[in-house]
Formats: sequence, C-alpha cells, structure tokens
Amino acid sequence: MTAISCPVCKGSHTEAFLADGPKIYNRCLDCGARYLAPRFRLRAAAERAHYDLHENDVADPGYRRFLSRLSWPLLEKLMPGSLGLDYGCGPGPALAAMMEEAGHCVALYDPFYAPDMSVLKRQYDFVTCTEVAEHFHDPFAEFARLDGLLKPGGWLGIMTCFHTDDTRFEGWHYRKDPTHVVFYREETMRWLANRFGWQCEIPAKDIALMRKP
Repeated sequence: MTAISCPVCKGSHTEAFLADGPKIYNRCLDCGARYLAPRFRLRAAAERAHYDLHENDVADPGYRRFLSRLSWPLLEKLMPGSLGLDYGCGPGPALAAMMEEAGHCVALYDPFYAPDMSVLKRQYDFVTCTEVAEHFHDPFAEFARLDGLLKPGGWLGIMTCFHTDDTRFEGWHYRKDPTHVVFYREETMRWLANRFGWQCEIPAKDIALMRKP
C-alpha cells in the first residue's frame, strides 16, 4: 500500500493503514485525518444517486433533535437577526429551517440540490456544515472557501462523526458509507483552527464551532 498526501492539510507525513478489498485508507500523522485514497471515490452521478436515497424530512422531530446538537450551541453565539449559509444543505434543509425559526436568515448552497453559486459571493455571520465535511474531496480547499464566506467575528458550525479508534475503523458504520471519504479527529479540527486562525470550541461529541477573528 502506498500513502498519498493528506487532502486536509496537504502534508506528506502520511501512511497507508487499512485495505478493505481494493479500497485503501490512509492516515495523516500531522493533522490526524483518515481518508480514502482518491482513486476509490465515487463519480459524481453515483454520489448523487446515493444522496437521493436519504430521507431528511424538514419536519421530522428525530432529525431535528439530531441537528439540535449543533444548532443549540451555535444559537448561543449569534446576535439576533444574523445572516447565515447552510453549506451542503442537501434536499431537506432542516437546519436552515430551524435557524430561521430562531429568527435568523439563512441562504442555501449544495452542489447537487441548491447549486446557486451567487450565494458564495457574499459573507455571512455564520455558516453551517452538517454531515458534509466527510464528503469533501478537497477538504483544504473547502475549508479555505468556508473561511472566505465568514465575516470577521463569524462562526462556522461543523457536525461530522469524529474518528477516535483505528482498531474499530474497519467495522465503523461511518466509514462504510461509500460517499464518506475523509474522517476527522478532534485534533484535526484543532489543526484546521490553527491553520486558518480560528478560535475552536468542541461543545459536544462530533461538533466543532470555529470563530473567525
């Protein structure tokens, strides 16, 4: 197995550590990310077909409870009437609806379901990225874009299942989703915060809040 440079930090201090059939996963010894070798990623059409199977009902109480793990700590940080962007909103932008119900205005962006590039030409008081970062093919570029979308003092809310144990990685349900190609640890989130100059808070499991200075 041959290690490939890290898509999160772009470092070369990496090693291959798991082969699952033909698929090869690597880990970065600098930022802590684990990631699928690029040649095994799904093509866009197959990726979209998988997303179309998701049932993310905006009105589903269980789905809202799940998203509230991010919305509650984020809402505590925001001024009334803040302007936000739900980045990677998917076909059922429940979090955006929840934030609007709390008095904020939220724009939507998703490369498959809300591909309005004009929303990426302004800055926001907050940006949410829920169950999206694990799909990034070029995380470093995506986080640089997210940084540019934030106003000074703005908040980036990230929800993704943090990786904690390599011994369980092979059987981990989160890894088995074919659209999940990069996996973050808390240390990865702190690396990103240090790289972009953000303040980093981990208010709950699998949640990171980043504040742009």
